[in-house]
This record gives sequence, C-alpha cells and structure tokens, in this order.
Amino acid sequence: MSYRMLAHRDHRKTWRCGQLHIRMVSDYRHVMRTLQFMAIMALLAGGCCSSDRKLSDSGDSLGGDQRIQHLFNGRDLDGWIAYSRDGLSSDGGSWSVKDGILCCEGQPIGYLRTTQKYTNYVLTLKWRFDPDRGAGNSGVLLRVIGEDTVWPNSIEAQLHSRNAGDIWNIGNFPMTTDSSRTNGRRTRKEHATNEKPLGEWNTYRIVLDGENLELSVNGLVQNVATDCRVVPGYIALQSEGAPIQFKDIILSPVSGDGRDSSETSTRKE
Repeated sequence: MSYRMLAHRDHRKTWRCGQLHIRMVSDYRHVMRTLQFMAIMALLAGGCCSSDRKLSDSGDSLGGDQRIQHLFNGRDLDGWIAYSRDGLSSDGGSWSVKDGILCCEGQPIGYLRTTQKYTNYVLTLKWRFDPDRGAGNSGVLLRVIGEDTVWPNSIEAQLHSRNAGDIWNIGNFPMTTDSSRTNGRRTRKEHATNEKPLGEWNTYRIVLDGENLELSVNGLVQNVATDCRVVPGYIALQSEGAPIQFKDIILSPVSGDGRDSSETSTRKE
C-alpha cells in the first residue's frame, strides 16, 4: 500500500493509495511523534521482510531450494560428478546419457554423485537392469560425507537385484535399525522382494526426515531406520560391476508427516 504524510502546525495531509486525506490536529508535537513512530515501524518492517527472505532462501532441506528438483535433466550430467579409484572424473567415466536415460556400464567401480549436498528430502527414482546382460548390484548412497573413496561414509539404500530395500551402513554411519533383521552392516528388508521382472522399471522412494529414514520399493515400505546422523551430504548412485539404468530422479521437500503429495507408500502388516 502506498502511504505518504505531510505535517503542518494545524493540519496533517495523508496520501493513501493516491487519495488525499486532511485531518486537523491541535498538537504539532503529537504529529512529530507520530511521524517518528511511523519511521521506526517502517525500518522494523523492512528488517523483518529481509530476515524472512533469508530464512526462506537458506533452508538446508534441499540445499537452499524448497521446490521440487529434477536432479537428472535427461540430457547430460550437469549437477553430477563421477568418482572411481582413479579419482574424480568430469567426463562421467562409466556414466552416460542415452535417450533421456542415465546409463551406467558398471565399470570402473565407483559412483556418480551430486555436486550439491542435501539433508532432508523425499527422493524418488526409477531403475532397471538390462535383461540381456543380467541382474547385478548397485545402490543409492545417502548423506555422503567425508572424502571421496570406495566406499564413502554414508547410508546405502540397496539396489542389488532382489534385495532392493535393504539398508547398508557404510563407515559406521550413526543410525539405529531393527536388530532382528540386522547382520553386521546389513539390515534386510522387512518383506519378500517386490521388484518387477528384470528389464522393467522399478521405483524407489526414499524419505530422509531429520533422524528418520524410510525406504519404499514400488509403493511398499520395505525398511526404516532411526537416529540417523543429521548432516548435509551428497547423493550418489553406485557403479558396482553391472550395467544399470536410471531415470526420473526427483527431489521433493519433506512434509510434516514425512511424506510428499506426489505418492503414498503403503505398509504391509
């Protein structure tokens, strides 16, 4: 709203949204105090707006961006960098893009990771193995921290064929899982495999909400973990010996109940 005021000894002129309003006043000092008060309030309001902007721009959930993000643009490896035992590679290494699909040859062993770190999010992606080249192994690494190495300190959402939904703890990442299903670093998925036949697209839905992790495969919650260390980290896709393909890699904000509005996972009792 446009607001302007001029004060005289016997009256006050005020413009609101272009309209002139005249009010007679008997106390000139009262008018000046009013003007001073309005000036202070204007400064405070400007500061609040600035602070609100900074808060909304600096949220760590999606690296400062609270909108849905397509991590893979379907054209190139922009926003990603490859790593193998030979070091970081800007040319993608075993990773390439063909017909809008992110393709991995499986060699050399390593991973493709984001160049930006993320903390809390809903990550959805689709994957499949080549039926002509057989099933294999891969994984999605979450909250990747520390130096690039094979393998980095992180939480792995397993993609080994018929074992999608398992959780692997890499580098003693702080977390708590179901002890009855945990053997060493592996926590087996809760239900029998529900992956689709080899060659068909599967959907992973991964929720990281503070200390809580939830893994859903094709709409079924297969695993959870609690007390996960809350730290910004990279997201990485493993190159682990077998050709694998990915598409529709999308990051969404976490809602209050740890779910987004695009998809609802179910629990099998």
